[in-house]
Amino acid sequence: MTRPGGPGPGPMMGAPGEKARSFGPSMKRLVRLLASYRIAMVIILTAIVASVILTAIAPRVLGHATDLIFDGVVGSQLPAGMSKEQVVDGLRARGQDTFADMVSSMDLTPGVGVDFGEVGKVLIIVLALYVGSAVLAWLAAYLLNIAVVGTIRGLRADVEAKVHRLPLRYYDSMPRGDLLSRVTNDLDNLSQSLQQTISQFLNSVLTVIALLIMMIWISPLLALIAVITIPLAVGATAFIAKRSKPHFMAQWSSTGKLNAQVEEAFTGHELVKAFGRQSEIEDTFDERNEKLYQSSWRAQFISGAIMPTIMFLGNLNYVAVAVVGGLRVASGALSLGEVQAFIQYSRQFTQPLTQIGSMINLMQSGVASAERIFDILDADEQTPDDADPQTPSDGHGLIEFDHVDFRYVPEKPLIEDLSLVARPGHMIAIVGPTGAGKTTLVNLIMRFYDIDAGVIRVDGVDARRMTRDDLRERTGMVLQDSWLFGGSIYDNIAYGDPTASREEVLEAARLSHVDHFVRILPDGYDTVLDDEGGGVSAGERQLITIARAFLAKPTILILDEATSSVDTRTELLIQQAMANLRTDRTSFVIAHRLSTIRDADVIVVMEDGHIVEQGNHDELLAAGGAYCRLYRSQFAGALETE
Repeated sequence: MTRPGGPGPGPMMGAPGEKARSFGPSMKRLVRLLASYRIAMVIILTAIVASVILTAIAPRVLGHATDLIFDGVVGSQLPAGMSKEQVVDGLRARGQDTFADMVSSMDLTPGVGVDFGEVGKVLIIVLALYVGSAVLAWLAAYLLNIAVVGTIRGLRADVEAKVHRLPLRYYDSMPRGDLLSRVTNDLDNLSQSLQQTISQFLNSVLTVIALLIMMIWISPLLALIAVITIPLAVGATAFIAKRSKPHFMAQWSSTGKLNAQVEEAFTGHELVKAFGRQSEIEDTFDERNEKLYQSSWRAQFISGAIMPTIMFLGNLNYVAVAVVGGLRVASGALSLGEVQAFIQYSRQFTQPLTQIGSMINLMQSGVASAERIFDILDADEQTPDDADPQTPSDGHGLIEFDHVDFRYVPEKPLIEDLSLVARPGHMIAIVGPTGAGKTTLVNLIMRFYDIDAGVIRVDGVDARRMTRDDLRERTGMVLQDSWLFGGSIYDNIAYGDPTASREEVLEAARLSHVDHFVRILPDGYDTVLDDEGGGVSAGERQLITIARAFLAKPTILILDEATSSVDTRTELLIQQAMANLRTDRTSFVIAHRLSTIRDADVIVVMEDGHIVEQGNHDELLAAGGAYCRLYRSQFAGALETE
C-alpha cells in the first residue's frame, strides 16, 4: 500500500538527490581506498620511475650511435693523414667557416670511416634499455591490476554491506533502477577508469619530468622552446576539463534514470500491455534516452577536444625545435646526434601531455561514477542495535503498542497515540481504508522503521533494546507481492529455515496447500523457477511464500494481504492451516476481504493512523460503527439475509 504522507514502496521516477563534490576531494578519497595496497603501490611507483628513466636515457644513447655514424661518414670524406685541427684550419682558409665549426665539434679522424663495432655496442645498450623499461612497465601494470581489482572488490563489498544497513526509508526515495546502476555500471566504470588512468597518468607525468631534464641537459635554449608548450597545454586542459565535468555528471545521472525507467517498464510489462500504455512508455524512454544522448555527446565532445588541442601545440613545438636545432648543428653548438635525440624527446614530450589530457577525460568520468557510489556509502544508516541488547525470557509473542507515534515526513503525523495489545495465540486482524496505516503498523513491529514516541514491547522487552536479527528471527512475514528467487520450489520453501529436514519442508508445503499443485509438475519440487516465479501462477507463487513462512515456525506471524492472489476456496484452506500454527503464537493479518477475518480474536479498525474500533466480528457489527460500514459495503446482501 502507499504510505500516507510518504512515498510508496515502488520505484520513484524522480532523480536521486545529488550532492556535488569537487574533483580533488573525491580523487583523494579514491587514493585512500588504495591504501591497503601500500607495498604494491610503492613497488608500482618504483617500477614506473625506473621504466621512465630507462626510456628517457635511451634516445640520448641512440644519439651517440648517430654521432658515430655521422662522424664516420664525414671523416671518411676528409683527407687521410691530416689531423682534425689541420682540416679545420684549411676549411677556414677557404672561407668555409660554418663547415669548419661543425667539423671542430665532431669526434672524428680524417680518412677514417664508421666504426660499426662501436655502433653495434651502442645499439645493444639501447635495446637493453628498452627491454628493461618494458619489463618494468609490465610489472607495474600487473601489480596495478591486482591493486585496482582488489580495491574495487573491497568497495563492492562495502556497498553491499552498506545496502543492508540502509533504512527502508532510503529505498522508498531511491529508484531501484538508479540504485542498480550505481552498484553495477558506476562500479564497473570506476574500475575501468582506475585501471586505465593510474599507471598511465603516473607514467606520463614522470615522463614529462624526465624528458624535460634530458632536454635541459642537451640544450637549455631548445628546452625553453619546448617548455612553452606546458603552460599552454595545462591551461587548455584545465579549461576544457572544467566544462566537461558537469556533462559527465549529467551523463551518469541520466543513465541511472533511464535504467530506472527500463527496469520499471520490464517489471510491469504485462500491466503496460494490459492498459495499452506502450506508446507512453516508449515516449518516456525516448525522452530519457535523448537526454542521455545529449549529455553523453557533450561530455565526450568537450573532453575529446583535449587531445587534438595538445597535439596541435606539440606540432608547433616540433617545428620550432627542428628549425632552431638545425641552426645549432650548423653552428657547431650541437652535434647531429644531440639534435636527433632532442627532437625525439620533443616528440615524446608532447605524447605524455596528450595522454595526460586523455587520462583526465577518463578520470572525470571515473570520479563522476565514484561520487555516485560515495552517495550510497555516505547515506544515513538505520539506527544501530543496542550495545547491550536484551532478549525476551519467553517467546510466546505478546506484542504491546504503548502510546506509539510515528510519521514518515516530520510535518505530517501518521500514527498518533496508538495503544494495542496482541496476546499469544490470538489472531489480530487489521482493517481499514487504504492509507489508514495498516502496513505501517506491521512495519513498526518489524523495525523497518523506528517509532518517534512510545514503546513497542515484544514479550515484555522494548523492541528497540532487541537486535533486529533477534526480532526478525521471531517473525514470519508474507507480503502481498510474493518474492521468489531463482532456484527450485524446494529451495524457495527451505529458505524459511535452512536447517529444516526434507520432511519438515514437505510438511510445510502440505499445510500451505503447495503440495497439491507441485505433484502435477513434471519435476515436482525440483522445478526450477526464475526470480519472477515463471512457470507457476500468481496464486501458486503466494502459496510458496506462505509455505516458507510456515517452515520458519515464527512466534509472530504477519500476513499483509497475503491471500489476495488466491481463490476463495484456497484462502479458506490457508486460514485453516494457519489455525494450526496459531497455538502459542501471535498472528497479524491485514485484509481487505472481511470474510477472511470473521474468526479473528481481535479486529482492529484503523482510520488516519488511529485505532477507531477494536473487538471481535460480532461485537463490531453490533456497535454499528466503522467496521459495520466496511462490512456492509462488501456484504450488504448477505447482511440483509442475516
